[in-house]
Amino acid sequence: MNILLNGASGRMGNEVAMRVEKEENMQIVAGIGLEEDLTGKFPIYIKIEDVKEKIDVIIDFSVPKATFKVLEYAEKEKTPIVIATTGFSNDELEKIEELSKEIPIFRSANMSLDINLMAEIVKKVAKVLQDTDIEIIETHHNRKIDAPSGTAILLADAINEVLENKKEYDFNRMQKREPRNKNEIGFSSIRGGNIVGEHTVAFFGENETLEIKHTSYSRQVFVEGAIKSAKFIITKENGLYDMNDLINE
Repeated sequence: MNILLNGASGRMGNEVAMRVEKEENMQIVAGIGLEEDLTGKFPIYIKIEDVKEKIDVIIDFSVPKATFKVLEYAEKEKTPIVIATTGFSNDELEKIEELSKEIPIFRSANMSLDINLMAEIVKKVAKVLQDTDIEIIETHHNRKIDAPSGTAILLADAINEVLENKKEYDFNRMQKREPRNKNEIGFSSIRGGNIVGEHTVAFFGENETLEIKHTSYSRQVFVEGAIKSAKFIITKENGLYDMNDLINE
């Protein structure tokens, strides 16, 4: 399996490159990064147009703008892609869904198996505790660009799905001078240090609170998920897949 790694110059790109070295029948043959480097174990190009290697699957850990550049390549070459990038707008997510009619796309806001299990758990809790105030608190390292995190949105969307999309998302209460809206999900984002990722969903009732929390101690959980996703998507027909599809299979 020949992999094109988008975001090869970043921290997650480096983690993926080191982990793939341990895999049998899997190798990174080219990367896309901020600086060209043709001296390493695989060539890193700045422009996707310079890639000449035969590619079987793409793993993308980058930023939305860079993702869409490599998606153009994937559509042209009919290459499956794993999108682990976050921070997409609703319009961009719609474009990804449209492109999935032409190529197999695996996209998840979080590549951790446990986070996706957490999403299933909070669905069940939200269905039972519909009268509670729901808040999502997420903490990440000081280099993370998007806020709230894609994982926080993933968890909120899971809750909203079982509540018939009645919940509104409140990302900033600073400008408000009013009590909390009963039909909202509030988000709090904390940035600092080198924290890999921490997500808490809290259900506040009148007399008790239930919190469900997930903590990532290593970026390897995301790397493992991306590699499993690459093995999964390479055999699939055109369409949009996510971690639930992988888990169910």
